[in-house]
Amino acid sequence: MDRRRLLATGGASIGALALSAVVGGTTADASTGGGNPTRTEKQHLKTFDELDFDVFSNQKWGRLHESHSRDVRVHWPDGHFTDGIDTHISDLKGLFVYAPDTNIKVHPHRLAMGELTAVTGVMKGTFTRPMTMPDGQVIQPNGKKFELPMATVGHWRGGVMNEEWLYWDNATYYAQLGIG
Repeated sequence: MDRRRLLATGGASIGALALSAVVGGTTADASTGGGNPTRTEKQHLKTFDELDFDVFSNQKWGRLHESHSRDVRVHWPDGHFTDGIDTHISDLKGLFVYAPDTNIKVHPHRLAMGELTAVTGVMKGTFTRPMTMPDGQVIQPNGKKFELPMATVGHWRGGVMNEEWLYWDNATYYAQLGIG
């Protein structure tokens, strides 16, 4: 099975499938072994928690290599993808420019199966600094808070993700920011 093509063409379906498995009764940290994750699967989920709860939320970009390969491919909710950890760090930093308190502190659902993990989370923050759009237009902050469900699917190789798919609803995100 070509996971890249499957996730690229049916990414939302894969995300929904993963979430359905969790909601449908599969336990947290589920694996192909009937709910008993392997040591590697447990480590991937632990690394994922550390990534979102500490590295992402506290902007510790120098630690991103602990969870991402140097040549990581990242698929974004708007459909574009990037290659390389440096580009990913730059993109992540962009989320904090206008909402410096952005954070993810919970993973209500966590699923691991072999080289794949899927986690859901809640991304929160406040629009407190100017946001510069790609066309150069500057949107002034309005103090609006956002609280957005998100999901991430990761493919792991050698203890780090070499590919990552990020999911959240951009229309809801922009509406909560007061700009959509």
